[in-house]
Amino acid sequence: MKRKVLIMGAAGRDFHNFNTFFRGNEDYDVVAFTATQIPDIDGRKYPTELAGKLYPEGIPIYAEDDIKELIMKYNIDVVLFAYSDVPHERVMNNASLVNACGADFWLMGAKETQVKTTKPLVSITAVRTGCGKSQTTRAVVKALKAKGLKVVSIRHPMPYGDLVKQKVQRFASLEDLKKHDCTIEEMEEYEPHISMGSIIYAGVDYEAIVREAEKEADVIIWDGGNNDISFYTSDKKLDIVVVDPHRPNHEISYFPGETNLRLADVIVINKMDTADFEGIQIVRENIHEFNPDAIVVDGASPLTVDKPEIIKNARVLVVEDGPTLTHGEMEYGAGVVAAHKFGAADLVDPRQWAVGTIDETFEKYPDIGILLPAMGYGEQQIKDLEETINAVDCDAVVVATPIDLGRIVNIKKPYTRVGYDLQEIGKPTLSEILDQKGF
Repeated sequence: MKRKVLIMGAAGRDFHNFNTFFRGNEDYDVVAFTATQIPDIDGRKYPTELAGKLYPEGIPIYAEDDIKELIMKYNIDVVLFAYSDVPHERVMNNASLVNACGADFWLMGAKETQVKTTKPLVSITAVRTGCGKSQTTRAVVKALKAKGLKVVSIRHPMPYGDLVKQKVQRFASLEDLKKHDCTIEEMEEYEPHISMGSIIYAGVDYEAIVREAEKEADVIIWDGGNNDISFYTSDKKLDIVVVDPHRPNHEISYFPGETNLRLADVIVINKMDTADFEGIQIVRENIHEFNPDAIVVDGASPLTVDKPEIIKNARVLVVEDGPTLTHGEMEYGAGVVAAHKFGAADLVDPRQWAVGTIDETFEKYPDIGILLPAMGYGEQQIKDLEETINAVDCDAVVVATPIDLGRIVNIKKPYTRVGYDLQEIGKPTLSEILDQKGF
């Protein structure tokens, strides 16, 4: 008898676990996926073109709120939890609910889900969303390219559109972002790679993706968003994990962030220039306890502001990276730091002007406070973001997203962009570690 399976996900790890373990596996029948975090993903299907011959009708995707009813309706045997950046307590709350409904609760590890690449691999992950993984990835790419190597990055999935069309995506120019109808979240991750002259792949089927990337790479970079475990392994690999002293103890209290911490060969303590001493020490002590053999790199995230003069004495609206504020739970980011550093008179609370899906985001994540998350999972959300920004009664806008938001939405107020890159403090540097490891 096939075991009936329900996969809890967020359009990333869930699809990957299905592709690597369940697709074509006749011992299991994946009845459905449930979805959270990503707007409008529920109500769709994982298409048969990706699901394989065992699923000629595809696999339905339901809202996670329906999980109890789905377990009972379909007599589910196994519920697989397959998304990331969640507190340990929430994982076990889900486990308790599933077990109370009579089903087994699974967490899949690396052995069954990692795809092996034929190329040397540098995997870069984090313990929480918003730690500074992307800037660490850029630093590693620059270091490898300086050695004359052909570097291709592969990004953790963000399949918000047509899943069949998104099976394998390659981005080498800004025109490719338009070609693939990228959301703001996707552009924030892909555009910085393109701007530095690098190629980045993404999509849904990560076996197919890496086989394409291998054709043009000396080294593969896994740019692992949403603090997920790496999708890849190799005979020659280096696992780099970024931690955030602004959120001490999160590295040992979130899933699968703690797994990443324990797996790391190298741990980057980022944002040390703006974190307090106590937070830094707590993180150091946890590294020593949970992964004492890891190489520790101290890092900072110095800011660049293109037009600091518009911040001085102004009432400013601060727009921060969306996922960092929502499921990343950061109370502030680079935009707030820049606003204070360059003398803003006040930070304007945007909530009274929020419209549509942006207002819904504030309702869902009430702890965001007075910052505006740059949400852009779809066309309507981008329109709502634009309308909200332009409605806010402020003198200027501080934009701390990885892309030029003004290229995507029409900001009708003076605005300045905030950038940030990794600055390594002391020795060893990431470049030196790559040398030592034979990259």
